[in-house]
Amino acid sequence: MDTGARSATSRAAHEAPAAKPVSTVGYPPLWRNVQFQTLWIGASMSTLGVAVADVAYPLAILAITGSPGRAGLFAALLSAGLLGCGLPAGQLADRYDRRTIVIAAESCRALVTATVADGLIAGWISLPMLLVAAVLLGAGQSVSGAARLPLVRSVVAPEQLTSALVQDEVRQSGAQLTGPPLAGALYAIRALAHAVPFLFTAGSFVVALLSAVLMKIMPGGARPDPQFLAAPSPSARDKHDGGMLAGLRAIWSHPVLRAAMTLLALVNTVAAGVDLVIIVLLRHQHVQSGVIGLVLASAAAGSLAGAPLVKVLHRLRPGALLICEAALLAAGFFLLALPFGPWWVAGILFVSMLAVPAMRVLLDVLVLRQAPDKERGRIVAAVMVLLGFGTPAGVGAAGLLLQYLAATTTMLVLGAVLTLAVVVFAAQRKLLQARWPGGSGRPEAQN
Repeated sequence: MDTGARSATSRAAHEAPAAKPVSTVGYPPLWRNVQFQTLWIGASMSTLGVAVADVAYPLAILAITGSPGRAGLFAALLSAGLLGCGLPAGQLADRYDRRTIVIAAESCRALVTATVADGLIAGWISLPMLLVAAVLLGAGQSVSGAARLPLVRSVVAPEQLTSALVQDEVRQSGAQLTGPPLAGALYAIRALAHAVPFLFTAGSFVVALLSAVLMKIMPGGARPDPQFLAAPSPSARDKHDGGMLAGLRAIWSHPVLRAAMTLLALVNTVAAGVDLVIIVLLRHQHVQSGVIGLVLASAAAGSLAGAPLVKVLHRLRPGALLICEAALLAAGFFLLALPFGPWWVAGILFVSMLAVPAMRVLLDVLVLRQAPDKERGRIVAAVMVLLGFGTPAGVGAAGLLLQYLAATTTMLVLGAVLTLAVVVFAAQRKLLQARWPGGSGRPEAQN
């Protein structure tokens, strides 16, 4: 990826290995690629464990303290740990063996979660302990995520990358769909002082670390470059590598990725508070809580159903795809304001999320195919941080609007903000003209 600091000649020379077509000879089909499937299974279990924990921890805190505010504090500290460690995690992933990092991160998350489960069973759990666990779990998620995503490219051929990322998107959508109800069912088990969901989550992290261990010992597996096997010596280390801010600088200096990331961050911020607004809307319509849960789950179902559409939607240019999906979401926000009942809301959420997997895979493709390997971890971490900041900001803004406006009006305001963003970014020619990496109109060629 062009960072703006290199000349065109040096940039081309530096990025040649990432852009050079590589034959799929030596790489089996994805379904027979044991390395990739092992990585995928570990990532799937880790993601499912996080989805279960996101529900189980607030339930435990409510049971211990009876305070929704303290449950919210746990979520805030979790986000703080994730965002605060995001950029350092990226630098770590660029300097050390990424599979070793995944093993270490998942081991720590398993240990923290198992300690919480033990505290519940033994009766010595406390709120301060849970809050410390929140920070550690958020940090572990950042470290594991920054190292795991670049590993995908090391075990699949370049021509298989999009299909691999589609399968990875199925993992995320499946966890979002099954995690919350599974967490509720596990927490309802009264045995072991409601510690069953925490034991499940700890076990999922153990599976994730074992999958990374197996990737190391399998014959025929992809090997990292030697400089990632151990910490480089100061003399061999690039003194001008930009440090942990290199990922942010790379994205900001690239016109297309700067525009794409800004639009995605805005979409993520606006959409983060929609669930809260929908809950208020449906409660005003006297909809039962169980039905509200099913309505919200329709978003994850739409995302899961949209995974097979990724290759079809990627026939559009990347900028056009971003603009169209943002416009679709904006239209969906306006339609959600219509008082047609819960199943109307469920249908709108389902349709609005169909193109979201294509957007996520789009971002992964642009990052993985253009970023130099020595910067890839920091660029992935920068993307995680930029998108992560939107969640607390969006939820807070939605809550503030609901404090002074009706839920219907709040939904219309969110739709208007997103519509304005669509109009502004649709006028950016470089974004609309950008092509997929590897083509004659590669975004980096347009800088």
